[in-house]
Amino acid sequence: MAGFNLICCVVNYGDASKTLRIAKRYGVKGGTISLGRGTVNNRLLGFLGITEIRKEIVSMVVEHEFAAGAIKGISKEMEFHKANHGIAFSFSVTEFLGSRNIKEKNTNKIDEVRDGMYNAIYVVVDRGKAENVIEAANKAGARGGTIINARGSGIHETQKLFSIEIEPEKEEVLIITDTETKNGIVESIKTDLKIEEPGTGIMFVLDVNEVYGLR
Repeated sequence: MAGFNLICCVVNYGDASKTLRIAKRYGVKGGTISLGRGTVNNRLLGFLGITEIRKEIVSMVVEHEFAAGAIKGISKEMEFHKANHGIAFSFSVTEFLGSRNIKEKNTNKIDEVRDGMYNAIYVVVDRGKAENVIEAANKAGARGGTIINARGSGIHETQKLFSIEIEPEKEEVLIITDTETKNGIVESIKTDLKIEEPGTGIMFVLDVNEVYGLR
């Protein structure tokens, strides 16, 4: 069985559909769009009281052999090299089930991609505490993050993240950072949010294969 990669793109509100259309030209068969909000690191906007902007998160699974070309092609066409256009990053997937006909010739394959030393920090906390996570992370050198509301579609349903049930009153925080800054951010969040105390939240760190658009 071929290996797979998970490509995630955090884009401005309204750009997710365009991202998926571009991705399909690079061998991606489909994806999932989630709503979130990003933190604004701008002194003028902060002065005006604008500290958050709406974001869309596009998650796509693609065969490993096409992943490098897909993430590079998406990043180029979405102009992630420009400020405030979005970011793209990928993880290795251990096993992928549930999609048919994923194998298809990719006519837009690109071989070379930048391999950066980055990590993704995921934090799940009670609703209303995501801003505290961002504050603790920024204090340790993070450049911001994305907050995702973890809600089920019904009152009796829960969302699952890596087999962990996320009840409707929870929030997820995603922070992409370089490996040199990662430990300080993790320690700051752990201390300020008291993550190790029962019922406070969970935090885990993943290795990122590639990243584009991070400034």
